[in-house]
Amino acid sequence: METPHSFTGQFWRALDGADALLPGLRVTGVGDLPSAFRVSEFAAASVGVAGLAAAELASLVGGPSPRVSVNKLLASAWFGSAVRPAGWSLPPVWDPYTRNYRAADGGWVRLHTNAPHHRAAALGVLGVDDSADPVDVRRFVGRWDAFELEDAVVEAGGVAAAMRTRDQWLEHPQGAAVSAEPLLYRETGTPGPLGAAWRPTVERPLAGLRVLDLTRVLAGPVATRFLAGLGADVLRIDPPEWDEPAIVPNMTIGKRTSRLDARTPEGYERLCSLLAEADVLVHGYRDGALDRLGLALEERQRLRPGLVEASLNAFGFSGPWRPRRGFDSIVQVASGISHHGMVVMREERPQQLPVQALDHATGYLLAASVLRGLVGLMRDGVGSAARTSLARMGEALVAGGPQPDGVFDQWSGPCTMIGTPWGAAQLLPPPARFDEIHFGFARIPNPLGTDAAEWGPSA
Repeated sequence: METPHSFTGQFWRALDGADALLPGLRVTGVGDLPSAFRVSEFAAASVGVAGLAAAELASLVGGPSPRVSVNKLLASAWFGSAVRPAGWSLPPVWDPYTRNYRAADGGWVRLHTNAPHHRAAALGVLGVDDSADPVDVRRFVGRWDAFELEDAVVEAGGVAAAMRTRDQWLEHPQGAAVSAEPLLYRETGTPGPLGAAWRPTVERPLAGLRVLDLTRVLAGPVATRFLAGLGADVLRIDPPEWDEPAIVPNMTIGKRTSRLDARTPEGYERLCSLLAEADVLVHGYRDGALDRLGLALEERQRLRPGLVEASLNAFGFSGPWRPRRGFDSIVQVASGISHHGMVVMREERPQQLPVQALDHATGYLLAASVLRGLVGLMRDGVGSAARTSLARMGEALVAGGPQPDGVFDQWSGPCTMIGTPWGAAQLLPPPARFDEIHFGFARIPNPLGTDAAEWGPSA
């Protein structure tokens, strides 16, 4: 019945949570996902602090002292797939060209080509088009030095990472910058009122809370999914051309999904209107992207005084890679996590984590930061802004130490059947158990762009 290794206290203190509340979190379950790192403990701790923050908020409404229970294997399952097709299949998660390649210098480089424009950039650098066989792409990559190809693909607007050792990463200017950053940077926002539609109860502490979700794969949607499970009115906005079919059922449950183009005057005006009526903003744009759009932090807080905001990026908020595109698997390769796994597990190829652990843990930490921000808004009438990165979360995972020898296992408990536009699906039990809070979703998963770009009626 111990709390996970060292992660729980680290996460909770990053949230400025009171140490006195930590005994209210209990972790159960035996077994781990196979990894060189403590991934299952990492999962349980991140889910646990999000649950503890939810219980703390509910206690302000009149609930009991914050108490929450997390099953380690169930938390690990939520780090995989919470919505599981029954009798139908999702598209592959990875594009055929998204993989690790051996370079001419003997090193490894990972290309991430899931998005069409990222695929075009990488293949353009290699001098092939998307009719090429992946075997041919492997041959063309084999003509490059790993670090030179990384630079060339990134310069072309694509996403790539050469595999580094942990020492190489820590000696790199970006690795040094990330290591110096706090796990979660939090700052006080502007005074403002509670949302008029927010009607918190002990059972549904986020009932009616308006959450504007400007996030895509994968950490941000995890955060807003958890908030939706607590009753929030989550409105996800995507640009007209974006899709992520392999994960949409998992990442849209509980949410309304809409599209608008903020690069047009009409789209920008609509986005500003939605933000002015929101209580929470969660975004995952690269550093400075909202500023260039005309929505710098000061403008966001002017539009919605008292705004509670949470954001993330891939490689941190300082250092030369601050604006660089990146995803969980790319950060693993660049930061030495994949190399360390390869060495410990005695494999010949880079080893990815068994789940997208950096994404999911970042998502739960962001959800917890929103909940703690709402506690502050309730108590003091002042909003807040918090941010973290996948790379900084990777440092937290590594700092937890190696996975000890033990029993490797996966959760295999019962699920609930739900309907979706694609067919029936199994939904995992809630990732955390509470004394009185009801965690559940009011909306089934839906394709992106299903709903109008507007808030639902006030309660």
